[in-house]
Amino acid sequence: MNMTASEHLPFIDLPALLSARGTVRLPGSKSISNRVLLLAALAAGETELRDVLVSDDTARMLDALQALGVGLDRSTPGVVRVRGLGGVPKVKQGELFLGNAGTAFRSLTAVLALSGGDYRLSGVPRMHERPIGDLVDALRQVGAEIDYLGNEGFPPLRLRPGVLRSGGVVQVRGDVSSQFLTGLLIALPLTGVATTVEVVGELISRPYIEITLGAMARFGVIVEREGGQRFHVPAGAVYRSPGVYAVEGDASSASYFLALGALGGGPLRVEGVGRDSLQGDVCFADALAAMGARLTLGPDWIEAAAPEGRRLKAVDLDCNHIPDAAMTLATAALFAEGTTTLRNIASWRVKETDRIAAMACELRKLGATVEEGADFIRVTPPTAFAAPAAGIDTYDDHRVAMCFSLAAFAGAVRINDPGCVAKTFPDYFARFAEVSEAVPVIAIDGPSASGKGTVAARVAAALGWHYLDSGALYRLTALAAERAGVAWDDEVAVARIAGALDVEFGEGTIRLAGEEVGDAIRREEISLGASKVAALPAVRTALLFRQRAFRRAPGLVADGRDMASVVFPDARCKVFLTASVEVRAERRYKQLIEKGIAANITAILLDLRARDERDSQRSVAPLQQNEDAELLETSALTIAQAVEQVLAWNARRPR
Repeated sequence: MNMTASEHLPFIDLPALLSARGTVRLPGSKSISNRVLLLAALAAGETELRDVLVSDDTARMLDALQALGVGLDRSTPGVVRVRGLGGVPKVKQGELFLGNAGTAFRSLTAVLALSGGDYRLSGVPRMHERPIGDLVDALRQVGAEIDYLGNEGFPPLRLRPGVLRSGGVVQVRGDVSSQFLTGLLIALPLTGVATTVEVVGELISRPYIEITLGAMARFGVIVEREGGQRFHVPAGAVYRSPGVYAVEGDASSASYFLALGALGGGPLRVEGVGRDSLQGDVCFADALAAMGARLTLGPDWIEAAAPEGRRLKAVDLDCNHIPDAAMTLATAALFAEGTTTLRNIASWRVKETDRIAAMACELRKLGATVEEGADFIRVTPPTAFAAPAAGIDTYDDHRVAMCFSLAAFAGAVRINDPGCVAKTFPDYFARFAEVSEAVPVIAIDGPSASGKGTVAARVAAALGWHYLDSGALYRLTALAAERAGVAWDDEVAVARIAGALDVEFGEGTIRLAGEEVGDAIRREEISLGASKVAALPAVRTALLFRQRAFRRAPGLVADGRDMASVVFPDARCKVFLTASVEVRAERRYKQLIEKGIAANITAILLDLRARDERDSQRSVAPLQQNEDAELLETSALTIAQAVEQVLAWNARRPR
């Protein structure tokens, strides 16, 4: 598992977690970053923006501003210097691709519609499914000329020069997306005339409007308001650079780490947001406290720890004020006592994906009972967690991916398309790994008949940990293929069998579809078949997550041929256990004879030599000692001595 390169992977397997603690410095807020980038572009003077989020969404905004003639200097890490236009863009024609960046698309639509130019705005297919009709209707009220280039009410759009109306009242719906109101408020000062924006219906996500108003004020435009329904943009308003603007950390991203601390014991501190934050999602701390977590707030930091009894409790909560962070509560609900209901979340339906439907689907994969409605989701934790081998689907939605990382407290979890977190938090999984402690693993690799299985099983028993005989999985696959009449070199068919194996490991027992097969899988022909199927990449992929799912608290001892290098590269203790081929042949011979199985020691010796050659030369995960693995040569050792040595090595490893 490579946490730092997740953007290049089709999936990432997160290990089962024991605990979490430490400190995380948050990346800059996406919501604030894109707002102040646009305001700095429209302002007179140069603005130095510090701690601007580096992500896909902000990249879309920066590309658009550059195309519109805005001067940008990004030569200093963590700083963007913006040479403001002092009004509307001078570039009057352009085609802008804005990906799936909702804040960028909605606010730029409003600004450019009032700029007297001819622009085409488009995005990814999902952006073309996200409604924008209410914003377009509002802009048309002031004379903007806007054409839909696809479906009515949705992007892509063409913005053409219009005859703008002077002042008056503009109405906009508030119950679909607060970004419509944000776009209007940012754009209307460019007209120079007094205008009142009247919100029709309930204004959702109000804290995001507070961010908008606060940022506009820093750039010299004060909007008067009457509650959440009427907003007065003054005449003669002009954006002016504040000189320097520091972007605070992303409060929505803080939610994952605060929940991590609440589930993993903690304390876990996030820096960059706190009691003085502009962002409404900081109130996630209050929601988590209502679930029983222990929260402490400073001016720019929040610290979370588990309840005294370690178990969260269910809540019934109106989430209008924390629409993005509330998704994290849905995942935390997996570990809460009782049924959690999150209400007033209709806006989830029109985000990067239909988040209510997506969360419901993926929570059910983990065994939860989920009820969903137009504007609510209700989650009852499972009695027993399921670990879907196909993984958690993320729908190209960064927040879905980050939410389900918390499921690792129930066991190993596969997150598909982890690179989607680049939208707001490119190194999320690396930061996640830094503050979480995985269930410990002792990985014991070695050649066939080296005694690694016997040693591993006894080490597991001595520690009270779980045991995985990974080689048995390949033998089980070979046996199941044989019984199904499938050739061992039929990669596709064998992989299908491997992915659907009904296997159960017990104390001294191995069951396939309920049948004890411990002796059957150790027949020499099945051992040969296991070696053959193990060399097939598709089979190894099918069994990879299955093996990782055996990692459960308090710990796991796993034996095989690639435990340390491929399956558990983060294992606490790695051992390469071997013996001379002659000693191994004698051990195998005695083992078979004791079980009443006819055997020939010369044939066994030749077979082991051939297998060693084949296993060491295979292109996929060849048998070899890992660089950081201890070498345990057991030709002259008893089983008890080998076990004692492994336990001693493990005891010296940092925890």
